[in-house]
Amino acid sequence: MHAPKAVIEIGSTGIRLLVADPVEDNQNKKKQFNVLDRSDQHVSIGQDVYTNGNISRETLLTCIQVLNRYKEQLASYQIEEKDTAVIATSAIREAKNRDPFVDRIKVKTGFTVRVIDGIEENRLMYLAITDCLKEESLDVRNSNSIIIDISGGSTEMMLLEKGTMISAHTIRLGSVIIEQQMKSMISTTDDIQKFIEDFIRNTANNLKAEINLENVEQFIAVSSDMRIAALFSGMPVSPFLWEISRGSFEKFVEEIRYAPLEEIIAKFKVKFADAQTFKIALIAYSAFLKMTNVKTIIVPETSLREGYLLSSKKNSAAEIHDEFTDQIIASASSLLRKYKGDAKHANFVMNTSLKLYDAMQNELGLEDSARTLLAVSAILHDIGVFIQADNHNLHSKYIISNSEIFGLNRDEKNIVALITKFHKGSLMPQDDSEFKLLSRSSRLIILKLTAILRVADALDRGHRQNLTNYTIHLAQDTITLRIKGYKNLSLEKIAIGQKGDLFENVFGYKIVLI
Repeated sequence: MHAPKAVIEIGSTGIRLLVADPVEDNQNKKKQFNVLDRSDQHVSIGQDVYTNGNISRETLLTCIQVLNRYKEQLASYQIEEKDTAVIATSAIREAKNRDPFVDRIKVKTGFTVRVIDGIEENRLMYLAITDCLKEESLDVRNSNSIIIDISGGSTEMMLLEKGTMISAHTIRLGSVIIEQQMKSMISTTDDIQKFIEDFIRNTANNLKAEINLENVEQFIAVSSDMRIAALFSGMPVSPFLWEISRGSFEKFVEEIRYAPLEEIIAKFKVKFADAQTFKIALIAYSAFLKMTNVKTIIVPETSLREGYLLSSKKNSAAEIHDEFTDQIIASASSLLRKYKGDAKHANFVMNTSLKLYDAMQNELGLEDSARTLLAVSAILHDIGVFIQADNHNLHSKYIISNSEIFGLNRDEKNIVALITKFHKGSLMPQDDSEFKLLSRSSRLIILKLTAILRVADALDRGHRQNLTNYTIHLAQDTITLRIKGYKNLSLEKIAIGQKGDLFENVFGYKIVLI
């Protein structure tokens, strides 16, 4: 018997609660959780932040009141605040007084708020959508797809080419932000539509290097606004999924475009504060749709909260976990292509790194996620050559730090950037000032993965992938790579002698090629 799980999401327009009961994984279950309770309370956090940069005292007090009410609600399920996940998105992320806000919430309610970045929003949403679609016949896994979530403070976008993740973006375009900007200019609905369409047209042009939106075959839209649109203009595919034809959606948006707010409130049962942003969000979805040639919009009934529950479920479906890992690696490979990297060398180093990692599994003492960080680091270790070959490790760190890699949060991306920084040269991680400021766990991950990456990189010193058939043997103080078939590995042996010092220092093993 599993205990119920609770997730609270603090967004730009409200605070939302989900209580769910995990179910045993089996083929007859379409969902991994049974929803026990949902609550949604409007709070105008985004209006504060996108107007003056801070969360006002009045809004803070409202948040505390709502969260204490949720605490009473959770008590009926015997869920304590320390066992409740509380995540905050773009509005809290951008607030100048974010830290005092999070502190007051902790003091006054007992809830610990975790502010997530945009790329983690993409990660959680991808998990939620994948789980929602896994039993359906929709051909998302083999299609050019765009996944869009337009919230109050940002637009989260994922692009998939033939089912493979090529990029994920957080765009500062949200319904509350647009509303605040338009209010300051006393704009009409036509002005709002032109502003949105111009912004999205520029965005589409910037994305053409990754994917031409005209080639998108699946348009997946996620939000409460789109669920309302689906309810009134679409048709259900399953209990958790709707489809809206392009024509029906365009007609629906045209009908509400000039509708008075009072009519929107009465017809769609939305709160007054949400009526204007509802209209803006749908105009934005419509503008994105116009950049594509798709005939149908897919609207899953899911959210970040479901994605968070899936990410925290240790026994979640292995298929989803493996697919998610593949998409992270695909995103890193797409970034390497963007900077014209040597894909053959990168893939060799990745495969060799992972082979060493797996052979040393019992020696590492790392979480499963470390393997993915090693794979991404191996793919991107030489990406800085695009800027300059000399000191390319420093340029690799810069590119990674300033890029979005699907599935990696800010801390994980920082770890990858530092691993690539230390993969070459005489600089040891322990001598670096930035490294010294990290937590002990992060330092250990970087040390161990950098040591493995240095060895794997040395084994392709000539970028010719000579080392293709070998076995790995661990002895008391030596790791021996036994090569099958004759190969001239003089370059690799010299490189191991030069780059194996960190490996010996961290693990106590000497690398030998025979």
